[in-house]
Amino acid sequence: MVKIRKALDHERDMIREQRVKAYEEHAQIIPETHWNALRKAISSDADEQINVEHLVAEVDGEIVGSVALFPAKSDAYEGLVDMLDYPEIRMLAVTPHSRGKGIAELLIKECILRAKISNSKYIGLHTGEFMKTAMRLYERMGFIRMPQFDFQPANDGIIVKAYRLSIDL
Repeated sequence: MVKIRKALDHERDMIREQRVKAYEEHAQIIPETHWNALRKAISSDADEQINVEHLVAEVDGEIVGSVALFPAKSDAYEGLVDMLDYPEIRMLAVTPHSRGKGIAELLIKECILRAKISNSKYIGLHTGEFMKTAMRLYERMGFIRMPQFDFQPANDGIIVKAYRLSIDL
């Protein structure tokens, strides 16, 4: 059974390392400069901002996934995107051996629940255009494209696409 819970402070370094391992598969299909920018972003301490919630998915005592939920009007992308008026899901990662079991969806649903509790009308996220599986999941869950919030972190033509979900309050 999958348990979604708040990450403990002493787990944060391990979670960052796990994120990099979860995203490494993309290093083979994107330019090295883009991979370096992505690796820097997911292993940075940007998620240490005030009120960022760190959630993990645990199975049999093992952390198999994680996500950071940034509050509305926070600098989730270190100046690359305007501060948005709704929470932002970032750094969603599931270990390769745990994929295909609904863990990412459970982490996203917990983020949606937390956004709803805080009376947010929307929740957003960004994903690299090369993350086809992630985009299919987001679209299946009802997220819609918000191209006005897209950006290029490495100025290499690779777009980080913005998505947003309307939350029924």
